[in-house]
This record gives sequence, structure tokens and C-alpha cells, in this order.
Amino acid sequence: NTVMAAQMTDAHRRFLQVLMSNGITEGSEARKLHQHCCETDKVYYAHDKLDDFISIINSHLQPLFMQIRKRISEDDGRAHYAVVNLAETEVTKMASDYTEIELELFRKTMDLIILSENGFASSTDILNLADQLKTKKMKKKEAEQVLKVFVEDKWLSEKNGEYTLHTRCIIEMEQYILSNYQDVARKCNICHSLAIQSQVCESCGIGMHLPCVRKYFRAQTEPRCPKCNEFWSCDIP
Repeated sequence: NTVMAAQMTDAHRRFLQVLMSNGITEGSEARKLHQHCCETDKVYYAHDKLDDFISIINSHLQPLFMQIRKRISEDDGRAHYAVVNLAETEVTKMASDYTEIELELFRKTMDLIILSENGFASSTDILNLADQLKTKKMKKKEAEQVLKVFVEDKWLSEKNGEYTLHTRCIIEMEQYILSNYQDVARKCNICHSLAIQSQVCESCGIGMHLPCVRKYFRAQTEPRCPKCNEFWSCDIP
């Protein structure tokens, strides 16, 4: 990069530390944190310049193969930020925190979620896998405990006994998922990032995130697929 990266200040360092310890930070929290860090460290604060502030940090993280990534949550359409390590795939990152059998359960759960129609896997289906694991069989009670930990650690999120990938997991694993599930992983036709919870066109098969579906069809009198123009048969959320 020919342009010298702008200096990191104590405000940038403080922001990065909090982001790393949070694992994932919701947009409005990140904006508050931006203000807090600038004011605490007496650094000029521009309220609408969070992304510029982050790109200064990113230019300094680049040689370390790390990056702060921004991503819209599939649940509520809000922006979230997380620090991603680009040097290791996330599964290796998880490997330092979980046993081989727990990782196998996670990978199998991920298979179910990504291969599903809507981006969810039921606890029943996941628990049925537990006694077919190669590493060793896992009792249902045990598997339930492990799932709970995955939810606490923000790899999975759960609604009414249905599991999906947590926004943090999607931010960190996007590249891994796109390369390991090439034929089935869908990119959203609107925002072009990986879509897990999505609706799919019955005619041409493109997918769209639920928040993107909502936004896209808000402006249309009649919901038609942005690609093939056929009637969109899913219920608009």
C-alpha cells in the first residue's frame, strides 16, 4: 500500500480490545463504543465516521492477517461487527476450545443447517446424529449440553428448539462455508453475502436473506423474483 496508513491512536486500540473481548458487537453498541473511546482518549470524534475509524484499524491488522468485519444479522437486519482471523480457518480456531467429538457434532449440525431449506435444524434431528458420530457415540443428554455451550459461545443460536448459525459464526466462517459447501451454500441475490436463513425462488432457485427480502419487496406492488421475474411464492416476512 503506497499511502501510509493513518496512525492508530489509543482510541483505536481501546476499540479493538473491546471488540475482541466481546466476540461480536451490535452496530449501535459499536457506535457508542466509538464515541466512548474517542472521548476517553481525547481523539477527534466524528459520529458518522465509524467505518473510516474501523478501516484505520484494519489497515494495521492486515499484516497480522486479521480484520474487523461488518455483517447484517439474518435475525433482525442490524449491523454487527466482529474481529476475524484470516490466517486460520475457524474450525481450527474452534479446535482449541472444543474436543474432537464436540467439533464433529458441530460440523454435522452445520451440515444440517446449510442443507436445509430455511437455514434451521431441529434439535430432534441434531440429537439423532449424536449417536452416529464417528469419534464416539454421544448420549442425548451430553449432546444437549454441548449444543447449549455452542449457543453460549455464539456459534449457534436457537429459537423454539430450532438451531441456526449465529451471526458471529457466519462472519467468521463465511469463507470456510463458501469453499466447503460450494454446491449448496447460497449467496443472497441482493447483498451477495452468504445466506443461511433465506427464502428461495421456486422457479430459478436464487436465495435472499429475510431482511433483504423484506427490504426488496417493500418497494414492489407485486412480489416478483429479482432474477427470473416469476411470482415470489414464499410469505414475505
